[in-house]
Amino acid sequence: MGQGKSQFSEDELQDYQDLTYFTKKEVLYAHQKFKALAPEKVGHNKNAKLPMSKLLQYPELSVNPFGERICKIFSSSQDDMMSVFSQMAPKSVKAEHAFRIFDFDGDDMLGASDLKQVISKLTGENKLTESEMNWLIQNILEEADLDDDGALSFAEFEHIIDRSSDFLSTFRIRL
Repeated sequence: MGQGKSQFSEDELQDYQDLTYFTKKEVLYAHQKFKALAPEKVGHNKNAKLPMSKLLQYPELSVNPFGERICKIFSSSQDDMMSVFSQMAPKSVKAEHAFRIFDFDGDDMLGASDLKQVISKLTGENKLTESEMNWLIQNILEEADLDDDGALSFAEFEHIIDRSSDFLSTFRIRL
């Protein structure tokens, strides 16, 4: 254990703690898990970028039906994926990222095509018939589309999240 010296200086650790929702201990643990995916790269460069195929080997992403989508969203932003999934990240931050993950067409609305993709990812091999899918999407929109424009805005999505007691516990990665 004495050889496990951190790649980070104390100032860098403090910066990570200040800029994320992690404690110093969680920063080190998250980096250790990241390094385990590609020790040959990360061992020499603490800021190494890994391909999606490597990131999808991370246990929590490999079993997540949105794993690829999560990697895509976070690779195109400056946000720290692990920090957003931290238990300490505020609900509003988690809701914003969940919305982006579910907004497959990137139009800042969750329309029927987005909802269809979300449902398909969630049901996996238990595919719904076209009529079951349409019925479910219609019911989601009837319940949550407050302005009746046929899609969910971020505000409407956030309203759903506020009513969901288990959102915070499901939108996280345990460290």
